[in-house]
Amino acid sequence: MDLSQATLAEIARKKEQRAWYFYDWANSAFASTVLTLFLGPYLTSIAKNAAGTDGMVHPFGLNIDPRAFWGYCVSLSVIGQVVVLPLVGALADYKRNKREFLAVFAYLGAIATMAMFFVQGDLYLLGGGLFIFANIAFGAANVVSNSFLSELSTPEERDAVSSRGWGFGYLGGGLLLLLNLLFFSNAEALGFSEGFAVRVSLCSAGIWWAGFTLIPLAGLKNRGTPQALPPGESIISVGFRQFLHTVKELRHYPQTMIYLVGYLIYNDAIQTVIALAGQFGSDELKMPMSKLTMAILMVQFVAFFGAMLFGFIASKIGAQKTIMLALVIWAMTLGYIYVAVKTHEEFFIMSFIVGMVMGGTQALSRSLFSLMIPVGKEAEYFSVYEISDKGTSWLGPLIFALALQSTGSYRTAILSLVVFFVIGFVLLSRVDVAKAAATARNS
Repeated sequence: MDLSQATLAEIARKKEQRAWYFYDWANSAFASTVLTLFLGPYLTSIAKNAAGTDGMVHPFGLNIDPRAFWGYCVSLSVIGQVVVLPLVGALADYKRNKREFLAVFAYLGAIATMAMFFVQGDLYLLGGGLFIFANIAFGAANVVSNSFLSELSTPEERDAVSSRGWGFGYLGGGLLLLLNLLFFSNAEALGFSEGFAVRVSLCSAGIWWAGFTLIPLAGLKNRGTPQALPPGESIISVGFRQFLHTVKELRHYPQTMIYLVGYLIYNDAIQTVIALAGQFGSDELKMPMSKLTMAILMVQFVAFFGAMLFGFIASKIGAQKTIMLALVIWAMTLGYIYVAVKTHEEFFIMSFIVGMVMGGTQALSRSLFSLMIPVGKEAEYFSVYEISDKGTSWLGPLIFALALQSTGSYRTAILSLVVFFVIGFVLLSRVDVAKAAATARNS
């Protein structure tokens, strides 16, 4: 019996979805091993090694507290993304070769991550530079990956597909983190130093990222016909013109714009917590790297179940209300950190709460946004969205670093992020999702 065209199309769509999940599996190694755990504490220790008699490092003549150096690096990387990501999104939609764009940026980021193996001694500037480059490439590749979501899923299954992608990513990142924990815990018995084990772990994230990216590259497909460049114009000038057109066009989608601003604000704080949690545990609570790794590892696997749980809640009350519930939990968690997280055990409790809420918040935010953007311009719009997506933020780390440098208190710096969740909640509550989706469909 021959299968119908609709059945064949559904089988092909499900197959492409499974291939797409593997990019989350691949790049989450960078988010978990590099961004969340190892690089922040390690780069802070490298910066402390390079500090002068005044206790400061002096990159390019500036006076920087070594503890704040990591936060500034995260902010600088996202300032770079503000320039690069919109160009990438515009070009990916214009040229219609998203798969090739995904390959270029994924492998540039993976190679820079592998090169982190050579960061040691007092080479804090090398470490910072490699991270900034890798995180820009990481964000650019995510722009392209996220833009596939609207093409390979129907609106009805969008929340579920996005949640499975995030959940699958947390499992992948968690598995590599488990392997790195086993190596780190046994490094001394194997004759290796702690620093060497950290450098191997950083390098392994790049290898994992590069290897598993082959699966989505084999399974995803480009759609549409590439447009020829206008006479006398370069691909760069076309990309910037496309981006400026997207920014102007946002005025015609006011509900989408309100949501996007709210998302950029609240997710900036989420990414700041994720990026700086390891530094807080290591430098403030004096947690050994073995315990810190176990806490972050727990987060990865808890986040998988959290993404599934919040996806289920969204099926009952809607994605918008579910995200708003999550933002309330985030704000309460920061208050808990300020007041109560003073022991290693309390850090584990905090990590469990963060793990439960972060996967669902991010997965549902992505799927909700995909409903409110014009068809055929997914990469353009996700390039703006990606300014504060997985592993990327700019204002949060900057506020955190400035608060830390001025007060010397990690707790005050963390508490300062509550305002991001409050503003995000208020803006999200004002969005009419149905109206935004209808406007995008009819454009």
